[in-house]
Amino acid sequence: MHDSLTIALLQAREAAMAHFRPIVKRHNLTEQQWRIVRILAENPSMDFHDLAFRACILRPSLTGILTRMERDGREYQFDMTRIQADGEVVGAVLLTFDVTEQAYAERNRREFTANVSHELKTPLQGIIGSAELLENGMVRPDDVPRFVGHIRSEAQRLVTLINDILRLSELDEGGSLPTEPVELLSLCTDTVKSLESAAQQRQITMTVTGEAVTVPGVRRLLTETVFNLCDNAIKYNKDGGSVAVAVGRDGPDAVVTVADTGIGIPPEHQGRVFERFYRVDKSHSKASGGTGLGLSIVKHAVAYHHGTVTLDSREGEGTTFTLRLPLEA
Repeated sequence: MHDSLTIALLQAREAAMAHFRPIVKRHNLTEQQWRIVRILAENPSMDFHDLAFRACILRPSLTGILTRMERDGREYQFDMTRIQADGEVVGAVLLTFDVTEQAYAERNRREFTANVSHELKTPLQGIIGSAELLENGMVRPDDVPRFVGHIRSEAQRLVTLINDILRLSELDEGGSLPTEPVELLSLCTDTVKSLESAAQQRQITMTVTGEAVTVPGVRRLLTETVFNLCDNAIKYNKDGGSVAVAVGRDGPDAVVTVADTGIGIPPEHQGRVFERFYRVDKSHSKASGGTGLGLSIVKHAVAYHHGTVTLDSREGEGTTFTLRLPLEA
């Protein structure tokens, strides 16, 4: 547990010098401790070594992690060790560690866990509710097919979500996957054909143009990447719109673009669409059966191939995703 006095001392130093914004704040200090804080605040020239030394003298039991603080977008951890001679405190060592990446990973893990729990719970509640109504005979015979269909669709949504989570976990581990020469034009053509039915339901025209370009890669991941982009281009398109897939080369890279005439992505959301479970329009995404993981899989799959993915979008006009993959491993 963080020591109240130590944190207060650090806060006093921050208030005097305006160097750091404490992340951890505690207020259960005694009147004597607050007097010490006020004395320190009146001496802004005191450096952190002085601060640590006085904290050691005032509270000899202090040792270990003092607190974490943030400065200029970076997060730091302070560790203190007392220096003793003949049983008396003669100094202190205050170490500062940049833990920005660690803190970022911890926050992502917590958010991912919370989001997964929510996303799994939602379809399960629908399945349980429909099953209970059927079990208790509270559904009219004419409505039984509708409830059974709802259970099936929610179960399929669960399967899709679990598969996406497993795919992301596989990519996160960074293990070696078997690669082969993959011809991108035929891959895109086959992927578009598999989505023709979904496109026809909304009178969306899909085209594939370009030249045959071969890259070393994992066919399954590249297929899923193009599929996710084309699937999104259909889901977030306008009825009667179009999706254009183009394959070419630019210097040392193969380039694949997927352009649609859909609703577009607002500028304030464009920097976050590759985050896990991030949805620009939550209601639209849920209605279309999206898991919120498709673009995250795209980003990780492209990174696995040492490539890049970028987007250019205008709200109300459409979105273009551009993949760049190295022609050589």
